[in-house]
Parts: sequence; structure tokens; C-alpha cells
Amino acid sequence: MHDLKQFPIVFSIAVQWGDMDSFQHVNNVVFFRWCETARVEYLERIGLTVKNGSHGVGPILARIECNYRKPVTYPDTVHVGARVTRIGNSSFEMEHAIYTDRWGLVADANSTLVVLDYDSGKTVSVPDAVRAAIGELEKRKL
Repeated sequence: MHDLKQFPIVFSIAVQWGDMDSFQHVNNVVFFRWCETARVEYLERIGLTVKNGSHGVGPILARIECNYRKPVTYPDTVHVGARVTRIGNSSFEMEHAIYTDRWGLVADANSTLVVLDYDSGKTVSVPDAVRAAIGELEKRKL
């Protein structure tokens, strides 16, 4: 079982009425948006964004999957944790845990991000400064 204290980034947001679909629960796409917001906050904290990257180097999402455990409905508040679980040569894996005030753990997700030189369209190694920033944020060596 996850514990949000294990995640260096936690994003919280109220469930919006418009997040629900015709089945009267939050649509699956919204879970990916919540993960995206937490992921972007994490990336900004480690200095890996296209806007802040040097020479157009930044992240690109290569894969994401989500395990839905309980339906979420309005009203509720969602808390999404983000952490890096593995760093490879040109990619890293991120884990998310999604909790609500009402139900506790409602979903978990995993994604792979690749570091890309947007000017050339080719992958590049995860910069040493980014590796160091991840280690500092995670307070552990990966």
C-alpha cells in the first residue's frame, strides 16, 4: 500500500462536477490529467522542462498506465503523489498514487519519460544535473 509521505511531490485538487461522465463517476481521462499535473510539478522542481531546458532538451511522455481501484465522484478532494522509481540512460520511470479524502487510495499509475532533444528529435542521456536534482528531491540514490 502506498503512503503519500513517500512521495516528494503531492498535488491536491477538488473534484469538479464536470470531471464526471455519464456513468456518474470521474472519467478515466481525468486521472491522467491529475497525474500530468503532478508530473509537471515534479519536472519543474528538477529543472527538466522544455521552457527551462538548455538547447531544447526536455521530457516527453513515452508510456503511462493506470490501475483504477475505486470510482471517484463529486464532491471529494484528490491528492496525487509523484516520485521517480528508476533512472535509465535516456529515460526514467515515475510512479503516482491517487488518494481521495473519501476513499483513500483510488488509483495508481506508472509512466516512462524520455529525455529528448526537441531540436534534433533524438533522445539524449538524462543530464547529470537532473540526476542530482532527482536524488536531492527524493532524498535517496536511484
